[in-house]
Amino acid sequence: MSNRIKSVRALEILDSRGYPTLRVFIGLDSGRVLAASVPSGASTGMHEAVELRDGDMTRYGGKGVLKAVSHVNERIAPPLIGLDPTSQAAIDRLLQDLDGTPTKSNLGANAILGVSMTVARAGAEVAGLPLYVYLGDSNSVRLPIPMMNIVNGGRHADNTLDFQEFMVMPVGAPTFAEALRYGTETFHALKLMLKAKRYSTAVGDEGGFAPTLKSNEEACELIVDAIQAAGYRPGLDIAIALDPAATSFFDGARYDLSKSGSGVKTSAEMTALYQRWIQRYPIVSIEDGLAETDWEGFRDQTAILGSRAQIVGDDIYVTNPRFLTRGIQERTTNAALIKLNQIGTVTEAIEAVALCRKAGWNFVVSHRSGETEDPFMADFAVAMGGGQIKAGSACRSERIAKYNRLLEIEAELGTAARFENPLVPR
Repeated sequence: MSNRIKSVRALEILDSRGYPTLRVFIGLDSGRVLAASVPSGASTGMHEAVELRDGDMTRYGGKGVLKAVSHVNERIAPPLIGLDPTSQAAIDRLLQDLDGTPTKSNLGANAILGVSMTVARAGAEVAGLPLYVYLGDSNSVRLPIPMMNIVNGGRHADNTLDFQEFMVMPVGAPTFAEALRYGTETFHALKLMLKAKRYSTAVGDEGGFAPTLKSNEEACELIVDAIQAAGYRPGLDIAIALDPAATSFFDGARYDLSKSGSGVKTSAEMTALYQRWIQRYPIVSIEDGLAETDWEGFRDQTAILGSRAQIVGDDIYVTNPRFLTRGIQERTTNAALIKLNQIGTVTEAIEAVALCRKAGWNFVVSHRSGETEDPFMADFAVAMGGGQIKAGSACRSERIAKYNRLLEIEAELGTAARFENPLVPR
């Protein structure tokens, strides 16, 4: 039976924040229909692939995606009919050529990624393989350590925290299932502590608590206390990861921490702050500790802190092989974040991962603040084998969907499953 692409269509749906995004459906000659949904970010890098929005203020405050939907249905679908969905790289190149811009601003990265992800699902269906095996290979058996966002600030919450994400990493857990338990128990211990202090237990975009605290540092103190209250050892069983998202409080010259009342700092002073925190708290990873344009500051930060912590570039690289190549050459960081919708196709995201591997860098497969129930990134994380995933807190079903999918994969792999800490002492 033929398994060529028979139909391609898109639908406007809502993400976890109530903003429109796309779901793409691909029908095969066999009668099977596959689908994938596109995430959307709030804290975005300036060089990210362009998410196409309608700008029609009479619908969803201008955030509608009907133009992107029409581009899938009218401009992308016709040349894909009859193609073999297992030709992922060729189809992704075709999508790039159809758009014709470096940032996918013509058809929209959201339209292109929706098709690219669904083609991958269709290819796995035709190959008769789980998605994680299809995108990787038979050796794709490594489950990632979750970076679980349990305190939100910055653009993800209306509170007094300048820094966007405070996360726990269950680095001492023996399996993914146990890691998820460690993190979830810490999350619930933190909730009880916040209640006892009469702090808010409302959550931000990614499911972490969004209390009004006295300082950024108090978030670290509370997390250490919560780890211990849950019965775990800070730094041994569970460590802390940060994503300050520093571009959001950078004015082009200095870092303005006025949201928390911490004043204004230079790049060097920000690195000194992180250095003090690393000495005081079990912090093993800092993502976007400086702004996306602060290449020199990042190089200095990596030189100073890189032997003690993973220094992750997100906004500075936007999953783009061109920026990653520069970062590797200049030793800007020692790790990178990988977000499918920053670059716009599955193939280009895989190319970004390959660059990290070749450089000996760690990489973290990441969600966005606007997610859907689609667990595609869970399979992608196992396929890439990097051993780290950012999927959000132990709260909100669009985040839990990724963790539940990883539980399924670990159970499916059985004794073949591997789970190990990629943040070994450097």
